[in-house]
Amino acid sequence: MSRTVRIASVNVNGIRAAARKGMNSWLETAGVDILTLQEVRGTAEHLSIALPDWHIEEDEALQKGRAGVAIASRTPPVEVRKELGGDDFDSKGRWIEADFAIEGEQFTVVSAYVYTGEDGTPKQDAKYAFLDAMTERMPQLAADGSLALITGDLNVGHRELDIKNWRGNLKKAGFLRRERAYFDSFLAPEGEAITRIDDSAGVGLGWTDIGRAFHGDVDGPYSWWSNRGQAFDTNTGWRIDYHLASAPLAGRVTDYSIVRAPSWDTRWSDHAPVIADYTLGS
Repeated sequence: MSRTVRIASVNVNGIRAAARKGMNSWLETAGVDILTLQEVRGTAEHLSIALPDWHIEEDEALQKGRAGVAIASRTPPVEVRKELGGDDFDSKGRWIEADFAIEGEQFTVVSAYVYTGEDGTPKQDAKYAFLDAMTERMPQLAADGSLALITGDLNVGHRELDIKNWRGNLKKAGFLRRERAYFDSFLAPEGEAITRIDDSAGVGLGWTDIGRAFHGDVDGPYSWWSNRGQAFDTNTGWRIDYHLASAPLAGRVTDYSIVRAPSWDTRWSDHAPVIADYTLGS
């Protein structure tokens, strides 16, 4: 027997602030089964207070008040993993995987928060190291036809369609050619040799960007707006929050949306929730 599972991902920009500003009112009517969170900026206690009656798994950042990822669900996962990359790589507070058993199928959900980066600095080096670790992990998650989903704030606009003011951001972290090249590989057909946006050679990993697949070649829709100026009011945004699905899961999507708040003053985060419905079960 199959059923629809609704998964929402959102960078909450601080779980305590999001709860205070109205996150729970939205959740009451959103019909979400699994909620992935980024930039939690809090502890397990803060999450349990903000999200009562949810099963919560989190990976807290080592630095207080920074980063942090979590997965909240209506039913508990069967297994959780919090490591990404080698022992010399710090992914703390930025990557968590949870396996769920749903209607006889196993399904893996990831909440990821990629470094923001800053071109020419150690922050950008850390971002590339994280994207390298993702590149290594993604084939493992998708092995043997597995159902896997990577959600979160990946802090890269892949295509010109993903940033309103893309011409003004060509040399800025978040839209650098080298960053975008990783997504060329993530999303190209599995095993296909490609030339990426930065003219480097790559091999496709076969994942699907559900947002782009669902909406087609249109501007946006955007998921983040700067607090500077009137970016939200003029819809000068970035699409940097994703659902990336393994090939078998990509065919199970029945709906997708980015829930843009009706006005600037009704937002409870500077990011909008990204929601998709997946059919699971045999």
